[in-house]
Amino acid sequence: MLLLVAAPATADLLLPPGFSVQVYVTGDGFDSDAARGVRGIPATSTVAFDHAGNLYLARTGRRYLGGEVEDLWPIYRIPVGGARLRPDTEGSYFHGPPLPNPQVAAIRAGREILVTTFDRERKVGVVYRMLDGRAELLAGGTPPRGRAPLLTQPEGVAADAAGSVYVADRDRGVIVRLDAGGRVLDPRYVSVARPRVLAVDDKDRLWIGSDGAAEAPWQRGPGEIWRVGRQGVPSVVLNGPVVAGLALGPDGHPFVADRHAGKIFFITAEGRAAEFAGFTDGDAPRGLCFAPATPETRRAGIAGDLFVVTISRGAWPVNEIIRISGPFDELVRKQR
Repeated sequence: MLLLVAAPATADLLLPPGFSVQVYVTGDGFDSDAARGVRGIPATSTVAFDHAGNLYLARTGRRYLGGEVEDLWPIYRIPVGGARLRPDTEGSYFHGPPLPNPQVAAIRAGREILVTTFDRERKVGVVYRMLDGRAELLAGGTPPRGRAPLLTQPEGVAADAAGSVYVADRDRGVIVRLDAGGRVLDPRYVSVARPRVLAVDDKDRLWIGSDGAAEAPWQRGPGEIWRVGRQGVPSVVLNGPVVAGLALGPDGHPFVADRHAGKIFFITAEGRAAEFAGFTDGDAPRGLCFAPATPETRRAGIAGDLFVVTISRGAWPVNEIIRISGPFDELVRKQR
């Protein structure tokens, strides 16, 4: 069992010895309840890095709530070093065209941003690939007359070494498999209740975080974590947590953000959950990702660090992104 101690930068986060934390992205003026005194940017649940060390975020939007207003927002691009946003400056961080209910689902080949969106009323979903700020349809969209849409509520996306793309359609309860160009290889590659987050490890195994019985991701589960081998055979690795974020760490071990329990854990080779970080005082993790190891990120000193979207003191309308640094390789080795 890991011994968690208060991190040097904040008493609200417990980490193993040797790890440190700092705020990487925050903001002022976005929380309508000024009395709470909580800093942050508009709520976001998805984060991803490109090869150059730019961090991409998307406003959460109303993916799970009805209403007459459609959330139409561009993606945020945060340069190396982080940022502090304000309502009058956030436009300088916008990247690409406004999209309905966008999520930054994945970065393919270190450059291509894969973004999922959907139209709640029409039940039509889309996966875009975005390069240099230009959005191009990869899959989904309005089908030919008389045919059902390929995607209705796409969420997470992952790509394997061959370039095949996997899309979690939460509404239909399936993982759709596409080729590198977006052509459908299997419209029902795996069936899972309410899949939401995906990742592919270095052995080309697909990991799925599912909401399970939870009608919305902020509700309690039980959720499930699945692993799918190269032959497409799924198996449940862990029952219980509703996964808010999923990212692959050293040796392909999944790190999981458990919003309800207020912790981050990783899954050992034996399928056991090993706690990594504990949040206190009403704080909780949301999305997370590791900075890739590239020449640019090594020069910036962020290669291999873990970046986490956090909710502070239960104020979910605004979030911060923190950076956790430390000996992740050693941490994982000790659990073998």
